[in-house]
Order: sequence, then C-alpha cells, then structure tokens
Amino acid sequence: MPDHDLLVRADESAARALPANIEAEAAFLGAVLIDNRVIEELVTPLLPQHFFEPSHARIYERVLQLLDRKAVVTPVTLKPYFEADETLKALGGTAYLARLTADGQGLLAPRALAEQIYDLAMLRELVRVGRELVANAIDTSEAVEPLEQVALAEAALYQVAEGAATSSEAQKFSLATRTALGMIEAALLSGGHISGKTTGLTSVNERIGGLHDSDLIILAGRPGMGKTSLATNIAFNAADRYRRDMADGIEKTVGAPVAFFSLEMSADQLATRILAEQSGISSENLRMGKISREDFQQLSYASQRLAELPLYIDDTPALSIAALRTRARRLKRKHGIGLIVVDYLQLLQGSGRSSDNRVNEISEISRGLKTLAKELAVPVIALSQLSRAVESREDKRPMLSDLRESGSIEQDADMVWFVFREDYYVKATEPKFPTESDPPDVRDKWEKWREKMEQVTGLSELLIAKQRHGATGKVRLRFEARITRFSDLAEDDLRDDHYE
Repeated sequence: MPDHDLLVRADESAARALPANIEAEAAFLGAVLIDNRVIEELVTPLLPQHFFEPSHARIYERVLQLLDRKAVVTPVTLKPYFEADETLKALGGTAYLARLTADGQGLLAPRALAEQIYDLAMLRELVRVGRELVANAIDTSEAVEPLEQVALAEAALYQVAEGAATSSEAQKFSLATRTALGMIEAALLSGGHISGKTTGLTSVNERIGGLHDSDLIILAGRPGMGKTSLATNIAFNAADRYRRDMADGIEKTVGAPVAFFSLEMSADQLATRILAEQSGISSENLRMGKISREDFQQLSYASQRLAELPLYIDDTPALSIAALRTRARRLKRKHGIGLIVVDYLQLLQGSGRSSDNRVNEISEISRGLKTLAKELAVPVIALSQLSRAVESREDKRPMLSDLRESGSIEQDADMVWFVFREDYYVKATEPKFPTESDPPDVRDKWEKWREKMEQVTGLSELLIAKQRHGATGKVRLRFEARITRFSDLAEDDLRDDHYE
C-alpha cells in the first residue's frame, strides 16, 4: 500500500477518535448551573472553545456572558437564549439544560473536571498540529523551506504548551473586552500610571502607561547616547520590581522576569553595568579594579541583592530572528518571562532568502520581532542604530526618518523612542582653553561653552516619536554617565517643556 494512503487512513482514524469526554463536559456544566461560584474558584483557564461538544461550548459561552453582567445563571435563565438553537434540539432542546443539573455529580470535583476538559482540548489541538506537520513535511515543492517549517512547527507546539488551543480562531469581542478591562484595573491599582510592565522611571510610565503586552518598542539613538544603558536600566527595574513583589506576596505585579538578548556586549559586561548602577561605583573603576575595601563591601552587598534577580542574559552572537524566537519561547515556558530586550536589531540575521537585500532582511527581522511580541504576549524592546544623517544637522535630535536601512521598523513598531543627550554634542565642541596671552574673544567663547555645558551636563531626553496608545512628546531624564544610570529628574530640575 502506498505511504500516502497509510497517512490518509491514519488521519481518518484520528478524526474518528479525537480525545474528548462529553460526560465530563456535561457534569461540569451542571455543577456551574447549580453553583455559579464554581467558575470563580477555577485554577484552569477554561474557555468555551475547550469544549468538544458544540452545544456545550455555546452554553458555557452564554454562562460567562451572563456572569459578566452579574446575573444569576440557572437552566431557567438560560432557556430563552436556546429555544431556537437547532443543534441543542438534537440533545432534547431546552429540557437538556435542566437534565444537566439532575444528579449534581459535577459538584464533587468541578476543578478536576475542568482540568480534564482543558487537557483533552490540548490533546485535540496537538492532533491538529500533528496533521499539519505531516502535511507540510511531505510537501516537497521548490518553495518549501525546511528550516522555516521547523520554526513554524515549534511555534505551533509552543502555542499548544501555552494552552492556546484556538490560536487559529477569531477571538470573541467579549473576551477582548475583559482583557482590556483587566488592563484598566491594573492601571487604577497602580495609582493611575501603569497598565503594563513598569520601566522603573515614573516620568516615562506617566507618559506611556508602562510597557504593554504584545507591543514592539524600538529604542534608537546614535552611538554614545546611552540606549544600551537605558535598556539595561529598564530590564533591571522590571525584574527587580517582580522580585520584590513576589517576596511581599503581591500577585498583581507590574514587574516581570526579563530576557535580555545581547548581541553586542557579553553577559559579564552587562552584569558589570548593573553592578555599577546598583553599587554607585564607576563601571570603569570596576573593570580596572580601582576600588577600595569599602567599595568592595558595597559591591558585595549589591551582588547579593542581585543574586535572585529574574533577569536572563543570552549573549550568543549573530543570532537569527528564527533562533531568537526559539530561545524566547523556551525562556517563556521555563521562566515565565514578561519582557524581552534585544540589543540590537541590526545585529540579528534574517533568513538566507533575504540576505542579498539588507532592506528586506531588516524588514523581515522587524516583522519577526513584532510577531514574537504578539505570540508570547509580552513587550519587546529592540534597540536600533540611527543613520549618520543626524550628525549633519544643526539640531541633532533624531527623527523617524533617521531609522537605518528600513522604513518597516517604523511601520512595525508600536512605539519608537529616541535617546538624546545634548551634553555629548556640546562636549565635542569644546573650544581651546584660554591662556593669558589669548584675546578676550577666545576667553568669552570658552566661558559661553562652559556655561552651556553646565546647563546640559547630566540631562537627557527620551523622545517618544511614535506611540499607538497615546500622544508623542518628550520626557527629560537624568543620566549619570559614571555609573550608566538613567533616573527621574527632581522636581526642581523639571522645565516647562517637560512634555513638549
């Protein structure tokens, strides 16, 4: 018998015996109709699409809708919604609703029933994914890319592992509404500032509402502006907030475990930066060992505090976007990461097909990062280089058109941030230091430069050039170059143009 016929027969056999337990579904629904509080006590995230019997799925969906309106759900209150339901008539019509509550067996173990319904739904989804894997694997047309098929297969298996048993189906608007209300509630509980993950910078949180799940944030700047420092600060702040909240028993945290993909710096270099920031000791002195005994004690104390930090650093060089997504999925599955940082976008590699065109490759990478953010439902911060066009302008503040190599970066991003430090450019224009023999205009020029330098030293700007969730603008921050730390400005340092 040909292999293809064997595959078809195996597929047909699987279709006849999909994992399901109709009796368990009926018993669970009966328990819910007898005592609505059963749903509130569930640990398993049970959704209508997890039910195998279509009528059960519709009943459960209606139950959730009514409970969302604070209504009491019984067979009597459900009856008007199912009098015209044709498929329910095959089970006995609306009388079936009453039969569900007849023996009350489901009340003995509703959690166990919910877990079984959920697990069987995952197994059915695994069967579906398996069929697609087989179908794709036997496709030998020229357009097929085996590595791409492996990446797609892994993504599908990850979704099954995460319980996304209906990843290919449209989401009910009511479910999306409940998710949105949850975000609004989180913002309310945080004092009206954060509906996502915290950046650790109050002024930034107030402007953007935190880092939102599924968002791609591009953090760009010219070399020397401090974009890696800012990304490292945010990664530490989010991870440290999560650590502290978990220690205090706070479940609804605005922190998160963080995955930091560093394609430019090694893990120990990043660790040195964080140690410098937390200990207050210059990173240069740390690298060169120029520290006192007191400094070392302070450093030791800081390292002890950082030992439990849920920050995971991957410093593998020359990662492809497919490999990065694979590693990110693994970290999400093992450690529950809630924020991803990529330093930096231009060092990632695309697939071999687009390598002959750098613009197409960058477009593929930016789309891949946005897809990753949506797939894992976490914010992704991707650092990006800017073109040299910035240096040729009198005003060195970056613009969206300065993003290097591809307009798709701007298109795919939910937010685009630029880091700008005026003191970096002012310092580069330092005139000759005047001597006694120099004319007055030389001294005046140097004095004007010194005054300007005093005004801008330690100040930086985060320019929010694009934001899908709100207005653009500018946030002024303090930057301590010695320990590579960004922080909020004191009230006295804020200017009227703080949110221009």
